[in-house]
Amino acid sequence: MTALTLKLDSIVRLTDEQFYQLCQDNPELKLERAATGELIVISPTGGETGKQNSDLLIDLGVWNRRTKLGVVFDSSTRFKLPNGGDRSPDVAWIPQAKWDALTPARRKRFLPLCPDFLIELLSPSDSWEAGEAKMREYQDNGNRLGWLIDPESRKVAIYRLGQAVEVLESPASLSGKDVLPGFVLNLQTIW
Repeated sequence: MTALTLKLDSIVRLTDEQFYQLCQDNPELKLERAATGELIVISPTGGETGKQNSDLLIDLGVWNRRTKLGVVFDSSTRFKLPNGGDRSPDVAWIPQAKWDALTPARRKRFLPLCPDFLIELLSPSDSWEAGEAKMREYQDNGNRLGWLIDPESRKVAIYRLGQAVEVLESPASLSGKDVLPGFVLNLQTIW
């Protein structure tokens, strides 16, 4: 998925409400907003990436339905990060307590938090460096566990809060460890 970045600061600095309305008025576009105010337009994924995203979402969703530990979100969900950015990871999860703490009105809008767990899956047109930058932003905003997955190179970067990034080559599976107890992702559906 190729991203197009629009710098609007010389014309306008969108408020949170204006950005939300822009997204509502253009539901066919996947829009994100950098903490610096730049508008990021993300192109749709191809069939293979869409299938891989679905497989990841299903695996996490099945685990979550069994454990009832939290709430799972797809790539259409926007998170209003503490730094002011509005991001949409490919797969995201928050503990049930965080969901329960949100008012019904807040649940209907962009969620004002950073996911505790997330996955970013690189499309063939995405760069590893851009993925790393996005993952660092999530980590800087409180993400406890994040996986950057590159199906082409069969490489995974694991981001854990307060720890150095771990890069794995062709792992067979990934473990959610203490953030997602008992969750193991079989990467054979991705490779």
